[in-house]
Amino acid sequence: MNVADFTSEHARWQAVENRDARADNAFVFAVVTTGIFCRPSCRARRPLRANVRFYPDAAAACAAGFRPCKRCQPAGLTPQAQKAQRIAAACRLMAQSETPLTLAALADSAAMSPYHFHREFKAVTGMTPKAWQNALRAQKLQAALREGMSVTDSLWEAGFSSGSALYREADRALGMRPQQYRRGGEQIAIRYAIAPCEAGRCLVAASERGLCAVLLADDDAALEAELAAIFPHAQRLAPDAAFADQVAQVVAWIDAPQGELALPLDLRGTAFQLRVWQALQTVPPGSTISYQALAARTGNPQAVRAVASACAANKLAIVVPCHRVVRRDGALSGYRWGSARKARLLAREREQET
Repeated sequence: MNVADFTSEHARWQAVENRDARADNAFVFAVVTTGIFCRPSCRARRPLRANVRFYPDAAAACAAGFRPCKRCQPAGLTPQAQKAQRIAAACRLMAQSETPLTLAALADSAAMSPYHFHREFKAVTGMTPKAWQNALRAQKLQAALREGMSVTDSLWEAGFSSGSALYREADRALGMRPQQYRRGGEQIAIRYAIAPCEAGRCLVAASERGLCAVLLADDDAALEAELAAIFPHAQRLAPDAAFADQVAQVVAWIDAPQGELALPLDLRGTAFQLRVWQALQTVPPGSTISYQALAARTGNPQAVRAVASACAANKLAIVVPCHRVVRRDGALSGYRWGSARKARLLAREREQET
């Protein structure tokens, strides 16, 4: 529903009866027997319909002589906006802190109990406070290593309290040892091969963990350059028979995607990016999803731009189907491997599903 759905008095009263928070920005209601006006979602005792008057906003209710409710505070931010502000402040606090903050400290900064803060934080961001701080530390660590700082200095810069903590979490945060990440993936062994597919030329690369890149282009030189940019110092191995079978599976699946690809994936990204990529894998062939709906599916409906950035950072074309994400009106948006290729992929999938 939007504001236009709450123009009639009947619709407004229904919103008051249901305490519908969606109507909070559409109108306020006043009670003549108390002289107070409230938001539709106010949890105070519901008044009699005969005593209720509706006003377009708080200013109009005040002009009519009513005073704002102290419980729902209709003259200020909505409860949802107030909650989002407190969570945003906590996120800034975590970003500015040199060491991880405890749940109790974060909850105290937001004037909430630890249980309530944990629940509200996850509802707004789609992540727990601990996962959020781990993602922040991983990003700081990656940035420090890319800038050429030593591993030890990067450790302290990112907020790790000890070397053991770094190495316990480095596998998940970096996908490799810190020294290897600092050197652009040096000593990481990657097998890759290029093959034709319905989407053009396809490069398939795999580490010992699983598929780490599926790239698309119209010529082999562009594919080689993109792989070099992702893993500039990785050790490139010639494909063996087992890997050749994997490449054949990937190409066959790309040409006719059905269900999940039965191969392990080596996904490397932040905690939020991993959530987006996992959600993308639930979108079936022949279907599309908007950025807004994908953000909601990750548990963070407000993170539309962050979702778009995660889609752009995807390195596993079609396997992680970011080409199935479209704008809210159904129009095509950008695609890492070209909008024209995205249109062809979607058209082919729709044909295969009919």
